[in-house]
Amino acid sequence: MNDWLHVHRGEAPLVVAFPHGGTGLGGVEDRFVSPWLARRDADWWIAELYCFVRDLGATTVATEVSRSLIDVNRDPSGASLYPGQATTELCPTTTFDGEPLYRGFAPEEDEIAWRRKTFFDPYHTALAAEISRLRETHPRVVLYDAHSIRSCIPRLFEGELPLFNLGTNGGATCDPALEAALLEVCAKSGHSWVANGRFKGGWTTRHYAAPVDGVHAVQMELAMRGYMDEPDAPDEANWPAPRNAASAILPTLKALIGACLTFAEGR
Repeated sequence: MNDWLHVHRGEAPLVVAFPHGGTGLGGVEDRFVSPWLARRDADWWIAELYCFVRDLGATTVATEVSRSLIDVNRDPSGASLYPGQATTELCPTTTFDGEPLYRGFAPEEDEIAWRRKTFFDPYHTALAAEISRLRETHPRVVLYDAHSIRSCIPRLFEGELPLFNLGTNGGATCDPALEAALLEVCAKSGHSWVANGRFKGGWTTRHYAAPVDGVHAVQMELAMRGYMDEPDAPDEANWPAPRNAASAILPTLKALIGACLTFAEGR
């Protein structure tokens, strides 16, 4: 059993995945410029933010491994998900801001293969197994890939990111009815939002989506200012900021999850 991988089984036709909430560095902390820098780009507090989904019967799959060690939401072949745009690799060599992560040499092919076998493959084996398990008893299953990111990262996008960023790879990863229901929630939220903007859905969303076969996948990227007070310049003294337990976006998150369940259950 992998102590860095957490699977909570529910019986509702919904899987909520947390690929980037971890901070574990796999015993290679001394390779990085600093452990703090290697953890800075985590999706801070994301599993805690969505903790209510378990009470609704959802299955959750979460990793404690830092995305700087290996990004389980990247194409394992190394192909870019966003050709022509700045992004990070399967085993990132830089932060979101372009700062080097390693003191010396970045991981080479043999180490990347070890990280994939040790962390990437078990995570996706677990995720695939839970989708398959639920699909045996439900005609439709929704995979909701939960993410968050700092609101302003000039290297990745211009200006301030909308609070809610829905990704369906241009409508390819789910039924149009599910996408429409989620967009309706966003439109009624009173918050800024966009569909298939800078974040169209990562490898997880694109890989598992099979709408014709009853598996519908969506990604939701949240701007972190929606649930924590973001400093202008994150440093070791102020980052990560505490989560706001009474976040104003929580009703919208609950409505989004509710829309996923309503669709999956055929209501």
